[in-house]
Amino acid sequence: MRDQPILAVLGAGSWGTALAALAARNGVTTRLWGRDRAALAAMARNRRNQRYLPDLELPAALAYEPELATAVRDADIVLIVVPSHAFAAMLDELAPLLGPETAIAWATKGFEPGTGRFLHELVAQKLPGRPAAVVTGPSFAREVAAGLPSAVTVHSDDEAFAKTLAALLHAPNFRAYSGNDVLGAELGGAMKNVLAVAAGVADGMQLGLNARAGLITRGMNEMLRLGLALGARPETLMGLSGLGDLVLTCTGDLSRNRRLGLALGQGIALDEAVRQIGQVVESVVTADEVSRLAEQHGLDLPIANGVRAVLHGEVTPVEGVRMLMAREQKPEYPQGLFGNA
Repeated sequence: MRDQPILAVLGAGSWGTALAALAARNGVTTRLWGRDRAALAAMARNRRNQRYLPDLELPAALAYEPELATAVRDADIVLIVVPSHAFAAMLDELAPLLGPETAIAWATKGFEPGTGRFLHELVAQKLPGRPAAVVTGPSFAREVAAGLPSAVTVHSDDEAFAKTLAALLHAPNFRAYSGNDVLGAELGGAMKNVLAVAAGVADGMQLGLNARAGLITRGMNEMLRLGLALGARPETLMGLSGLGDLVLTCTGDLSRNRRLGLALGQGIALDEAVRQIGQVVESVVTADEVSRLAEQHGLDLPIANGVRAVLHGEVTPVEGVRMLMAREQKPEYPQGLFGNA
């Protein structure tokens, strides 16, 4: 990789735009690609993403490229920032376009719908033999775009690549750490979306701050137990990609998943709630995959399973809360730190 890498950011939504702007301001040669050609052209003219980040003035150095092949040509790093349901198709499009030395990173959170496969597994299958990293952590795009202090973590099996990418993103108001537990980092970033729905439901039903704190804490327990079963390291899930992202998403109203829970807790139907939010809400798909993984490993995750049941209309939010509160009394950790819930 050259001393001054070229970065291609794929996905011109709020998070993709914020990361591309951050990198460009850091002096990284950055190209931003998106499927909506008209929106991309408007961004180039006005230096604003009027739909997602209207208050952010985009740096003059940021380039906009409507052609995918041109955007990734000669790029040293391709950073994918598309919804998880579009991730596999994005990799298929990239496969014939990338040079053998191009590294892949993604700031997408979730699983492959229908299979529950982690995104790093898709990358290994479809774009094998190249450095790969996930960028994750508690980071609302709007706050990053506004230059407010934020911190993320970059995980890769290739330690040098993780450090390189973290260095490119690191800025005075944006701390980028590095690590090598890709599975743990991805699990935290995906599962927190499901748990944020539960916290939002509780707040939408006005159940109080005690209930929110209890849900976050017991949700963290579910994340740790599933992580242990899958081979993730506990310290990863207690860090930025797990606990950090969980707290942010469960308490911050910029979270689409929390807002979905708030709407459901107020009696708004799922389809209408998603329509009002106006963006992809990852938890609607991720809840199924978390429950599937838990079943495969013989785990009882009552909060995650309750969210899945509410999203499928199997129980109402009121019934879901009642079911959680009616569970039998037991020790908090009957089998040690990662005992059954």
